[in-house]
Amino acid sequence: MTQAMRWFGASDPVSLRDIRQSGATDIVSALHDLPNGAVWPAETIAAYRDRIEAAGLRWRVVESVPVHDDIKTGTGDPARFLDAYCRTLTNLAAAGIDVVTYNFMPVLDWTRTDLGWELPDGARALRFEHEMAALYDCFILRRPGAEADYAPDLLERAARRHAAMDEGACAALEATIIAGLPGSEEGFTRNGFREALARYAELGADALRANLIAFLEAVCPHAESLGIRLVVHPDDPPFPLFGLPRVVSTEADVTQLFEAVPSAANGLCFCSGSFGARADNDLPGMVERLGSRIGFLHLRSVRREGGGTFHEAAHLEGDAEMPRIVAAVHDLQMREGRSIPMRPDHGHQMLDDLNKRTLPGYSLLGRMRGLAELRGLERGIAHARAN
Repeated sequence: MTQAMRWFGASDPVSLRDIRQSGATDIVSALHDLPNGAVWPAETIAAYRDRIEAAGLRWRVVESVPVHDDIKTGTGDPARFLDAYCRTLTNLAAAGIDVVTYNFMPVLDWTRTDLGWELPDGARALRFEHEMAALYDCFILRRPGAEADYAPDLLERAARRHAAMDEGACAALEATIIAGLPGSEEGFTRNGFREALARYAELGADALRANLIAFLEAVCPHAESLGIRLVVHPDDPPFPLFGLPRVVSTEADVTQLFEAVPSAANGLCFCSGSFGARADNDLPGMVERLGSRIGFLHLRSVRREGGGTFHEAAHLEGDAEMPRIVAAVHDLQMREGRSIPMRPDHGHQMLDDLNKRTLPGYSLLGRMRGLAELRGLERGIAHARAN
């Protein structure tokens, strides 16, 4: 695998020098300061690439070029934003980018309810607790009709917890859910979040999937002509949230996309953490069956706690069966004669990083630990296969 780390640009507390010392050779990044739907200027892309290369690293994978809401909803002016997307791809290809990540999650990107859940060893992990999501949805946001999406016993527990929370605790939960996590397309105020949800209120999963297929039909031919592989990131978490549909949560979901748009440019960012939050996703089997479509890897593991609740485990622990996943990736690379870019995702905040300002999920030491473990695992598998 080509070993990479995500970098959020000049404001990232983790420097390019830090990343190079971790053993990574590549950077995964994006022009995060540009608004959704804007064309990324060729000169800005080139300057960003040159800065990365000056630090002794390489930038070949973009994460992400956001898909505008007009495209996701099929309303407003989707043609304008499809044209802008294709122009951005042209400029990225000119700078040597050959993998572009995107997602089709409505309104919210990846979502957690706790950004500093303490583990037994004192490190901190990201956690999604279904009960706290219900608490926010029904008792703080007060989304119309929200109660119908939750079981009565869950609502009762959420109501009791809400009654025990003060104003500060409610505000902290809201900020965690809607203020915008690293890499998210945008953050919201409460009223802004309500308005964004309302835009999708009449859009079910079938309509959202149809809009995703229409996006791929419009953009993939251009991406293919440029030698760019578009890779869709799965939903995180991979189930409906706040009344929003999800359409990239299972193997069946992505297989349907590949059958609808068979272009070589239509690919997958295989995120073992996002897919792994569902027990019905067979992660090693997905690598084997979807292998030719996989253009980028997010390797992390979650520990499922039941009822839709999970937390980020250490990279070789949790429920992901990481040795089987990496073995499947190794075999895929040998069959196809390529090295797939990979980054360790969502490391624990640990050791000296507990005393620093860090981006949730993207502190240095936890990801460096994950990268070292994954590197060693891959080398051990390669050695065993060779003998």
